[in-house]
Amino acid sequence: MEKIDRSYVRYTRYAIQWAVFFFLIYAGYRFYFFVEHFLSGTAAVDRGIMGSRLPSVEGFLPIGALMGLKLWLVEGVFDHIHPAGLVIFIGAILLAIFLKKGFCGWICPVGAISDAVWKLGRKVFGRNFSLPKYADIGLRSIKYLLLSFFFYVIVIRMPSFAILRFLEGDYYKIADVKMLFFFTEMTTTTAVTLSLLFVFSILYKNFWCRYLCPYGALLGLLSMLSPLKIRRSEQACIHCGKCTKNCPSQLPVESLASVRSPECTGCLTCVSHCPAKGALDVALPKRRVVNPVIFGVLIIAVFFGAIVMAKMSGNWESSISYDEYRRIIPQSRQLDHP
Repeated sequence: MEKIDRSYVRYTRYAIQWAVFFFLIYAGYRFYFFVEHFLSGTAAVDRGIMGSRLPSVEGFLPIGALMGLKLWLVEGVFDHIHPAGLVIFIGAILLAIFLKKGFCGWICPVGAISDAVWKLGRKVFGRNFSLPKYADIGLRSIKYLLLSFFFYVIVIRMPSFAILRFLEGDYYKIADVKMLFFFTEMTTTTAVTLSLLFVFSILYKNFWCRYLCPYGALLGLLSMLSPLKIRRSEQACIHCGKCTKNCPSQLPVESLASVRSPECTGCLTCVSHCPAKGALDVALPKRRVVNPVIFGVLIIAVFFGAIVMAKMSGNWESSISYDEYRRIIPQSRQLDHP
């Protein structure tokens, strides 16, 4: 048996995830001062401040993006208020359909934090804990129930004209500002909720992603359409158990011929830990193996390619004007959901 070392795969993934995370921290930092400019009340007119708002912050508006996606597919109208949010959402969907849950495993900043927190818990307690099977399955259903709720309300019940009216209203125009306040002006309820999520995430692997994230639930279901799967060769497998032990999604990889679960994020952690050549690979049907590096490159190309195309077509920058921001942001704390 020829042994191999593919640890570079997971380190490459870490590098991509954390690069995205720190870029978004930078984008949030700039956005904070962008908002403060309009909240100051005494700020001189400075239209150059518009350049300090990076559209990437709209990635934290997935519900609005779902509305925008329906409007685009049904009416052909592309959201011009927060177009970057819709582009990021479309990019994540494309990754799911063609490259598993590549957004969750390689791009998502929340996934990066979640990954770091459970590893911290493993260092502190020497292990991560597991819930009984019945409790695990029951809790995993929560994210699908949340997804069903949003799908029913937005996709099935909400007519296109209502979506258009909402997207062009003052509340949605500063939905990103409201999201900023969620973190900078945290309520006691929010602080307690985030603290509990942190504690549970230390104890249980990827608690938020596994049990509560409706975004991940959607991408997981779509990922089942992907022709790419983690595929195991029984002849080459040495049954060392490293793939199952290291799977962040707690899947029994060692006992599967092909990993088809919607919980698989395509992170390739199992592949990177497998020491037996030809035993475990990401592959197309009939075991047409795809090099892990190519897989990672494709994820970057599809996701960031969607962003580049949006920029070239004028569907990345918001159409909200300086004067609109100057009118709406000072009253943002009093502006309630319509």
